[in-house]
Order: sequence, then structure tokens, then C-alpha cells
Amino acid sequence: MRISIQPISFFIGFLAATIFWWLMGRIKPLWGEIKENWQNSRDEAKTRRSLGVEENHRRTTYRQAQGMHLAAALFSLDEIIEIPKLLAPPARVEPGVIPNTEDIVTMTIPYMPSLPELEAYYQAPTLTLEQVLSSGMNLVITGQPGSGKTVSLAYLASLAANHDPILGLFSDKVPFFIHIADLHLPDGDIKDVLNPILNAASEGAPIFDLGRLPKFIDHTFTISRALLFLDGYDELPPEEQTKVTEYLKELLKAYPGNQVITTGAYDQLGDLIKLGFEPLALAPWNASQCDNFIARWGHLWSHTIGNESWSHEDQDGQENIDPLLINTWLNINNQTLSPLEITLKLWAGYAGDSLGPGVLDAIATHIRRLAPKGIPLAALETLGMQVALSTQPIFDSRSARDWVKNFELPEEELSEEENELAAERFEQDPDQDQTSSDNDQGSDAEDQSQSKTATPSSGLLNKMTDSGLLVSHPDHQMRFLHPVLGSYLAGNAIASVNAESSLLEQPDWTGKWLTMRYVAAHGDATMLADSLLTQSTLPLHIDLFRVSRWLRDSPQEAPWRGKVLSQLANLIQTEGIPLTLRAQAVSAFYWSGDPGAGPLFRQFLQTQSFELIQLAALGCGAIQDSQAEDLLVSILSGPSPSAKRACTLALVAIGTQTAMDSVAQALLSGDEDLKRAAAEAIANDPKEGHAMLKEGVTLEDIMLRHAVVYGLARVKEDWALEALQSVQLDDDEWVVRNSASEVLESRNDISQLLPKPLPPPSETPWLIAYAGKQGLGISPGSPATDVLIAALKSEVEDERLAALSYLKRMPSESVIAGLYEVMYADDPEMRESIFRVLSEFASAGIKLPVPESLAVV
Repeated sequence: MRISIQPISFFIGFLAATIFWWLMGRIKPLWGEIKENWQNSRDEAKTRRSLGVEENHRRTTYRQAQGMHLAAALFSLDEIIEIPKLLAPPARVEPGVIPNTEDIVTMTIPYMPSLPELEAYYQAPTLTLEQVLSSGMNLVITGQPGSGKTVSLAYLASLAANHDPILGLFSDKVPFFIHIADLHLPDGDIKDVLNPILNAASEGAPIFDLGRLPKFIDHTFTISRALLFLDGYDELPPEEQTKVTEYLKELLKAYPGNQVITTGAYDQLGDLIKLGFEPLALAPWNASQCDNFIARWGHLWSHTIGNESWSHEDQDGQENIDPLLINTWLNINNQTLSPLEITLKLWAGYAGDSLGPGVLDAIATHIRRLAPKGIPLAALETLGMQVALSTQPIFDSRSARDWVKNFELPEEELSEEENELAAERFEQDPDQDQTSSDNDQGSDAEDQSQSKTATPSSGLLNKMTDSGLLVSHPDHQMRFLHPVLGSYLAGNAIASVNAESSLLEQPDWTGKWLTMRYVAAHGDATMLADSLLTQSTLPLHIDLFRVSRWLRDSPQEAPWRGKVLSQLANLIQTEGIPLTLRAQAVSAFYWSGDPGAGPLFRQFLQTQSFELIQLAALGCGAIQDSQAEDLLVSILSGPSPSAKRACTLALVAIGTQTAMDSVAQALLSGDEDLKRAAAEAIANDPKEGHAMLKEGVTLEDIMLRHAVVYGLARVKEDWALEALQSVQLDDDEWVVRNSASEVLESRNDISQLLPKPLPPPSETPWLIAYAGKQGLGISPGSPATDVLIAALKSEVEDERLAALSYLKRMPSESVIAGLYEVMYADDPEMRESIFRVLSEFASAGIKLPVPESLAVV
């Protein structure tokens, strides 16, 4: 059969098909755009529907955050806060990228996040919390107990809750502020990783929002708008930390793009490092911050608290205290105090209920202030001891009732109506009412069968919760208001019953070390110190520095002190080890307040070792040893730039008229390097030093003006910025103008200091080029460990340093051996950088071998 094709029909069909496929080709991109717009519209609709829930959640979060500080009974957080800052870490080295200008402190004092007191004293560069949040990285804020980690989270959560524009693009993120105890993570797998967050968020939510919270939280995490502020990780023992990190791993895998900020102890971060969290250390307060906080406290107290007593009824009539009179007394010997300790010192001073002038007295005073009336101190100490010995910072109230049952007091007879009200209060479900959850903590079927005259709500634990000493959480969980309070009580009790050996058998956790510190303050810690000092070895000497934390509060006659101080002194003198390790020993001496530090540092100033002179000068300045002035001045004419920088910093810190005159003379008549060191050092003195800088920028000496530019760069005040901008535009000499431009650019560009994700090795140009020179290749997805270890010995310094950014995520035996080999060679900068990497390994729980075992020392 023959098929006949009609030309006209064929042409029409061909034309129609051509037009159809042409239209489809044009519509296909449009269809993708329509689909994308539809999805965006759907997301916007979801957001609009959840807007009411979101705003209520933000208000709840803000109220919660405002009460997350020790003096919440007196002031809101916004009223009293001294805004926390973070020590700026060393800039990551990237081959081909010009680094920002370093200042005198970063060139003279190593980065020491585990003992940051010396850096803070000399006003090392800092970052704001808002700046590090803008990095988008998951962060762990580290610091000693009482350093302000919870306040840091509360501050950021408050900003986010209020859409504060200071957060920039992150102001639209939704904050979730949760304590670890409120997550109540099960031992097994979690079916829905958002359920713990939902349960915690539901505790304070309005009842009419409870039905809409699940969709709101799911939508927020799905579109990566969540900021999870997780408090209390630093308080947990290792087993519980592992449970939390496993949960965070699953959460971030299921909902990538959300940001988590938590708290940690620098030497016990668990698996957070493996998850990509960046540790950043809180900067201890410097003198200016202490002054500001004390003045703010005095103003608020005199205007809001007035005659109200916070300790005993017999003080109800005391007169208002003029802050100008009391602040002079309170502003003494605060250099080494934590924000918590300063707060308790001020509270005791203004309330007039202090038990004594020391730090331990301030803590004891606050415990007495919070203790329920009629409860013996032995009951509180027993509870603290059981929490410490059982490694349960978050404990079950039902178990805790047994710990303190011997201290339960006979209940008063109540009327039948009062008993009924008490029973109703006691039986409330903690999941229904967070504020009353403490009343059924520790109850069980046997407790509820007690006679009518027994009042469960007035039990010991409930009284402690009502008074604020304990905090209750869902599912019968409790904890002390602050770890310092619980560990103080535990230390006193353990010292009195000689139970110290039980602490040595525990795994490493914050409660163990903090309790030991207060054991040493209340009793004889010789056995503890001897055991830990025996274990303390290179490369990090972690246990030595843990014991050094006991020195400040322990009795001067304690027999173990001499051993600790001797080991610290030996460490300072040891050549060939990282300067960071030796500087940590200087920081420990400074923090200890030991009277023998001055003579020791002066002796070191007279040696022939420039590194030892540098460290000793910093020590003399930190303890403000005026007897060292002549020695420090004589070193200014020596050959070592690092020693001279340290001496100028020390002389300004000592601050006597003769010391300041010596630095002024160095600024006027020294060589170029000494002029710059003097100018940068006097920036630490807000009175006489700043006046010198204001005058110096107007003088005719070109080298002096050039030096003053670098001094002005360290002053974070508006007048200094205006002076630099004026120099940049108006100075007659191009070298001075260029320097002003340079420091202004560094001042405005902090990108090199912020944490940021590393590109994969296979996408890193410098590493690919280096591998090519070695005849090697890097496959996609490969860790390139061998190439990176080889790069440690590259002839290019930036490549050696850049390799460490990758190797710090690879704590294998071969990597550690390669790092040891380079650290104990003759490259000082690599030595310091590798020491920081090894410190991070140790903080993640990696047991580092003794260098001698690898035959590298």
C-alpha cells in the first residue's frame, strides 16, 4: 500500500511542531522561575502564618535571657551587663594573602586561650560577639567558671530576639536559648531531632501557641533561620558531653545551615572540634571594664535597691550608701577576679552582709544569702559533695532526697486547708507549669503516701529551689544555680571528710577541677597536687596549670604551693620549648598573687636570654613591681626588639611617674622600633598615655608621628579614629599618611581574624600547586594528609603555616609525630603555631604522647 504525503499538510505539521518546541524552549526557563516563585510564595505564606508565634517566642526568649545572670534578682541583663568580648585569635595564614598589621601585644604575648589573664591585662586585641556571630560558623565560647559564658549567650539571644540591627544580616534569625538540662536527651536514638528543642521551647511558651510551635520550629530550622544558643555544655562530664555532641551531629545533618553557639571549658571540648565548632576564648575584664561595671552597679543600686536588705531582716533600716564612697574600697585587688567574683563582691559590699574581705568570703556570703532559713550549712555541703562525687552536675531530685534526708526538719502542723493547698501544689506536673516544677521534683509514690501533716512542698530541695540556690528542670532534674556555688560547698565538705582520692578517680570534667580548687582553699590538697604534678608532662603540662588555678585562694602556708611554683619557675626558664607554654607559666604566677613573683621576675631580668627577659618583663608589669623599673629601663637600650616591647608594656603597666617618663623619653628619642613600641604601649594608659598620643600626632618629628599612628590604632575610641582619619588626609609626609591608611584598613577589616570554613584540599590553590611540585595529586574528597605533612617542611613559610589549618582537624598518630618533629626544630613561629594545634587536640580528648617517646626532644 502506497502512502501519499500531502505537501501542504506536511508543511503545516512541521511548522506547528517547530512553533510548539520553540515555545516549550522559551517556557521551560520561565516554568522553572514560576516554580521557584511559587515555592518562595509558599515559604512566605508559612512565615506569615507563623509570625505571631515567632514574635511571642522572641518575647519569651528575651525575658528568659534577661534573667540569665547572677544578679537577676536585682537588675535585668541590659541594665547591668558589661558587654563580653572575645580574645582575637591569630589570623589564619593563607599563601598569597597579605596579613593585617600586628600590634605590640600580639607581637609580644602569645595567644593563650586556656590562661588568658596576661593577654587581657595588657589589652590584647578582641572581637565582639556580634562580629564572630556574623561568621556563620558554629562556635564554642570558652572560659573558666564564672567568666561570663552564659551571659555571652544571653546577650546574643537578647539581640537576636529584638531584631537588633547590630547583628546585621543575622538580626532576622530566630534565637532558641536552651540549657542542656532542658533538652533532656534520651540514651538511645531520637526519632525527631527537633523534639528536644520543641519540648524546651514549649516550657515558657503561651498556652495558645503550643499547638502551632511544632510547625513554627520545623519551618524555622528547615529554612536555616535558627540560632541555637546551648548553655551548660561546659558543666557536663565526658559521657554526657558525648551524648550532646551526637545529638548536635544529627541535628546539623538533618537541618544544615543553622548556627549553634555553646559554652565550653577550653581543655574539655569533647567532640565539638570534630563537628567543626570553632573555640573562642572570653577575654577577662581589664581595669577599664571593672571600673565601668562597678560604677554601673553603684548607680543602679542607689537608684533602684535603696534600703532593701538582701541578707538579714535586722538590716532593713540601713541607710543608702553613696557609691562614690564605697566604690573606692570595692575597686581594689580586682585584677584577677572573674565577673562572677566581682559581682558577688559588689553585692556583699552594697548589701552590707559580707562575711569578710576575700573572694571566698564573697562566695560564702552569697550562699548564705540564698540558703533557706533554718537549713544547716552541712545540708548544703552534703548536697554539693554528692553532686561532685557522683559526677552529676544535673541530678535527679529523687536521688538527691536520699542524699540530704538526714537533714530534713520536722514539718510544722498545718491546717487542713493549708495541707490541701500544699498537696495540690506538690502534685503539679512540671511539664504544665515550669515555675512550679520544683514542687514535685523528687516525689514518688511512697512520698505521696505520707500523712496529711507532712508537707512535701516544704522539703529541703524545694526550699533550696524556692530560695534560688537550686534550679529545677523538667523530668525531676535539678542543678545548682551556678557551678561555682555547688563546687564551693563540695570542696568544703570533701576537705572536711578527707574524700579527695575519690576525685582523682573521676574522668576529667569541669566539676572535678573546680571542686579540687575549693578543696585546696579549705583543706590540705597535698595528695591531690602531688598526684597531678607527677602526671604533668610535655608538651602541654595541662595538670600543672590546672593545679596553678588553686594558688590564688589557697593558704600561703599550704605545703604543696612550693612544688607548684617551683615547676612553674622551671618552665619559664626552659629554652627550646614553645614560648606560649612559658608565657602560660608567667600568667599563672600573675594570677596566683604570690608575693615571691616579684623577686623571681627581677632575677630573670638579669639573665642573658632575651626570651626569658621578655617573659620576666611582662610578669613585672602584670604585678606592677615598681622595684623592677631600673632594670626595665636599662633593657630599653639593649638589642632585642621583643624584650624592648615587653619592657615598654611593663613600664606603662607599672604606671608610676618615673616609669611613664621613661616611656615618654623612649618615644621622643628612641630609634624607629622603640618609638613605635613606646607609642603602642602608652595606648594602654587612658589618662597620661592618651594625652601623649594626642600631643604627639601634632609634633614636627616625622618618626614620632609615624610611631604615634600605631599607638592611635590601639585606642578604640572615636577621638582616636578621627585623629587617624585626619592624619590620613592632612599629614605632610606620605610615609605617615600611608601608615594611617594601613592601620585604618586593618582596623576596619577583621575578616582575617574571624573563623571561616576551610575549602576542601582538592579545591585549595596553594596546596594543589605544592602537590604538583612534589609530583603528587589530590583527589576530590581526599584529606591529603601526606601532602599536608610534607608541606610542614616547605621552603615557603606561609605554606608551612597554612598546612596547620588542615592538620588540626586530623589528630592521627602520623600527624602528631610530624607536628612534634617540626615543633622541636629551629622555627620559632612554627613552634608556636603547632603548640596551638596540639592544645586543640588535647581539648578534644586526644591523649598526646610524651615527646621523648617519639625521640624528638
